[in-house]
Amino acid sequence: MSKTLKLKNRFKTKRVYEPASEEDSFRVFVERLWPRGISKEKAKIDLWLKDIAPSTELRKWFNHDPAKWNEFKKRYHDEIGSKKDLVEVILEKLSKGTVTLLYASREERYNAATALLDYLKGKK
Repeated sequence: MSKTLKLKNRFKTKRVYEPASEEDSFRVFVERLWPRGISKEKAKIDLWLKDIAPSTELRKWFNHDPAKWNEFKKRYHDEIGSKKDLVEVILEKLSKGTVTLLYASREERYNAATALLDYLKGKK
């Protein structure tokens, strides 16, 4: 198995409200706003990268509408392109083990963490 493929398999996404587990390894919260009803202690977040989250305008426009998913990902990936330093932080953590991207949305498929994961997989 190639090193690139091994790295890709070490990314995970998970809802921040789900209990932390050892398999999560390094937990990165990738939302701009803190999730309601959960303490920082219970969330067990290792790093909060709010600046890698979609812009407020993009997040509000998307509103987790599956019909807008492909356009949201395109616009979000464009935004991430100007945040190379934050991408490098995540990739550096990945070189040391599994990185779990945490999101707050109830939507498991159409969320910023999933779109960010697609972007990151293209980088490694």
